[in-house]
Amino acid sequence: LMKPTDIDDAAFIFELFNAPKWIKYIGDRNIASVEQARDYIVERMTPQLERLGYSSYTLIKNDDQQKIGVCGLYDREGLDGIDLGFALLPRYEQHGFAFEASQKLIAAAFKEFGMDRLLAITMRENVASQKLLDKLGFRQVSSKRLVEDQEELLVYELKSST
Repeated sequence: LMKPTDIDDAAFIFELFNAPKWIKYIGDRNIASVEQARDYIVERMTPQLERLGYSSYTLIKNDDQQKIGVCGLYDREGLDGIDLGFALLPRYEQHGFAFEASQKLIAAAFKEFGMDRLLAITMRENVASQKLLDKLGFRQVSSKRLVEDQEELLVYELKSST
C-alpha cells in the first residue's frame, strides 16, 4: 500500500532518516527526534503535496501493515524535472518492494499527473539504486551537483512511452 506521508508517520520517518544507508546515500537530514521528523513532514513534504498533488508516499506491507519505506515524486531545487526517489528500512530491502512501488508511481506520474518524463538521481557508489533504476527502464543521461549536495550525482531519465 502507498499513502501520502503525513504526521502519523513521524516515528517511522525518524527511523528511516536515521538508517545508515539513508545517511550514506541520501544524506543526513539532522532529524534527531520524532518531533523533528514531524516538523520535516509538515515543512517539506506536505507543502509539495498541496502544491503539486504528489510528494512522498509511505509504503505499507499488505499482510501486517508495517511501514517499510518511502517512494515519491520530488520537485528538487536544481533539477530540471521531477525526481523519483525511494528508500526502505534495511530489513525490507531485496524483496521487490521498491520496484513494485516505483512501478506504481511511474504509472501515476505518466497517466494521472500528465508527466512525459521522470528523472532519478543517485550517488555513484549506490550500485543497488542504479540497478533498480535500470530495471525500471531509466537510463543515465548526465551527472549533476544539486544545491544541497556536495557530491556529484548520476542523473537518470525515463520518458513516457505514450
